[in-house]
Amino acid sequence: MRAVGRRRHSPARRRLRRLQFRLTLAYTLVTLAGVSVLCWMVIRTDARSWREAEYDEMDRRAAVSASLIYYDEGGRLRLDGLQDDAATRGRPRVVVLHTAAGGALERVFTSRGPAVPVAPAELARLARTAMTEDATVRGETPARDGTAAYLLAQPYYHDETHRTVGAVVVVGDPDQGMAQHRRLTAAVLTGSALLTCVAALTGHLLSGRSLRPAWQALEAQERLLADAAHELRTPVAIMRSSVDTADADPRRLQQHLPRMRRATDRLADVVDNVLTRGRLQAAAESFRPEPLRLDQLVEQVCAELPPAAQPVSVRLDDSVVAADPALVRIAVRNLLDNALRHGATPGGTAEVAVSVHGATVTVADRGPGLAPGDLPELLERYRSDGGGTGIGLSLVHEIATAHGGTVTVRTRPGGGSVFVLRLGPGATEPRHARLGRP
Repeated sequence: MRAVGRRRHSPARRRLRRLQFRLTLAYTLVTLAGVSVLCWMVIRTDARSWREAEYDEMDRRAAVSASLIYYDEGGRLRLDGLQDDAATRGRPRVVVLHTAAGGALERVFTSRGPAVPVAPAELARLARTAMTEDATVRGETPARDGTAAYLLAQPYYHDETHRTVGAVVVVGDPDQGMAQHRRLTAAVLTGSALLTCVAALTGHLLSGRSLRPAWQALEAQERLLADAAHELRTPVAIMRSSVDTADADPRRLQQHLPRMRRATDRLADVVDNVLTRGRLQAAAESFRPEPLRLDQLVEQVCAELPPAAQPVSVRLDDSVVAADPALVRIAVRNLLDNALRHGATPGGTAEVAVSVHGATVTVADRGPGLAPGDLPELLERYRSDGGGTGIGLSLVHEIATAHGGTVTVRTRPGGGSVFVLRLGPGATEPRHARLGRP
């Protein structure tokens, strides 16, 4: 019989999934905020560096141009030095404004080459400010084509009077270097987006990893509750039915007592198995291996079999293993219980043989037999084709795994099955063999 598995979408499981989603979202938002601030700083710093580089070039051109302006002996302004100098070629454009009669500023020189179109009034205004403050001034202004332009004005002086007579105005183009800046901006934004996606994935994985103990605890709790609900249902139903029948006819109480006693024994076995599964699911803190005489433990388990059970043939070799006594006792008892229930020939009695050799316990029966390929299905929880506890063999498998061992099955010569429980390394070599009682 196979019971319905645990629910896939329990409220506790959904809460854990929501918590994982919130943790992932929080991790992603924090990363996004940090990356956004970093992007803003990088982009802003790069734009400022390009702006300062353009102004530095403009300042250099203005200083060179001002140094090339001079007056001849007749007091006339000479600009011939500006014609062939590299400082007045290409971008940024150099414009020289001179104070004419009446105090108005007139343009006396304009360098050749492309330039941002700026209104003459803006050039005159900045030149007048530089002359008034007797210092280099900077400014920005909208150009005629709707773009922006950088402006820098530096005053120049009369050679004899040393009075401010005009200003050199340099018109800079913000688009210079902006192509590189835009490429950097695109690269930074793309990298930030990828980094945020990686952070989201990493946050999801880390939150899932951090919640793994909670997942495991939840799954262990669900399995324990499912085991208890499944295993306790049958013996409780038997006891209730017997009590109801005896209550209806008290004179037949003695007839139902053996049935109730068997149900009580089975109920005790179920409780032991469920509690053992809970111990195994509690992981390492409840697993306490210690030096153990495996042969003596098996002998004790055989001696504790119910009086009604068929005699068990025992062959034990002296063996010491590092194992948890309580867990090994339950594993051996479940193997024996399975053999006694299913190890009888058709119409006959069970023939069970137990042996211990090193860290291996072997339980053989004369039942219908079992192919090795059937063992994985048999070790599943709730798999019981003949009225067992349903988790007995699966619990044996878990106990063997906890000890670093295995459970295997093979066909017994002459009919039947042989279950082999290996507890893994830790057993001493057998010193001598002795025959048990038949």
